[in-house]
Amino acid sequence: MTLEIAPYAQQVERWPGEGRHLLAQYDDESVVVYQAYRPSIAGFAAEHGHFGGGDFSFSRMSWIKPNFLWMMFRCGWATKPGQERVLAIRLRRSYFDDLLARAVASSWDRSASREEWQRALKASDVRLQWDPDHDPSGAPVARRAIQLGLRGSALAGFRGEAIAGIDDITPFVIEQRDAPRERLLTPVERVYPITDARARRALGLERE
Repeated sequence: MTLEIAPYAQQVERWPGEGRHLLAQYDDESVVVYQAYRPSIAGFAAEHGHFGGGDFSFSRMSWIKPNFLWMMFRCGWATKPGQERVLAIRLRRSYFDDLLARAVASSWDRSASREEWQRALKASDVRLQWDPDHDPSGAPVARRAIQLGLRGSALAGFRGEAIAGIDDITPFVIEQRDAPRERLLTPVERVYPITDARARRALGLERE
């Protein structure tokens, strides 16, 4: 596993307590996002370094989450049917930043007229949702976490060109899911810098 990990108890002390924040593990070249799948899809992706095979559909929307604990809440720490295998996917930063700039909120947030939003939503291949983040027990916290839904041209990058690497982190997830909070290890995450004006508008951060 190539993820950098650290004690959760140390990390939570430096994370923002509220507001919209894109927490992620990243470096100069890539950003880690998470997805949980059935074994056949995850196994193909981990083996080949891209998505494909008989069970993965490029015609459906696929949601990515840069926040580890948000993914753990959604997949029940790899216990939910169809989400038994968790992947850490390293996306190229140029691709990820482009996704942020293209994102359109999946529900009307009144930043534009309803008609303008509906037109933008229909035209965009990237959906955006801000949801409550969660602590390791699954309890919601005041901070908001982001997830992005990809389809069409946005999802096409998962054929390989957008991906710098894929790790199957299921053994780590299973190891940590029953760990007491004081000994829990989680991937190192920091607030991702979003300086592009178009991306900040798309994510609604200019109103923060």
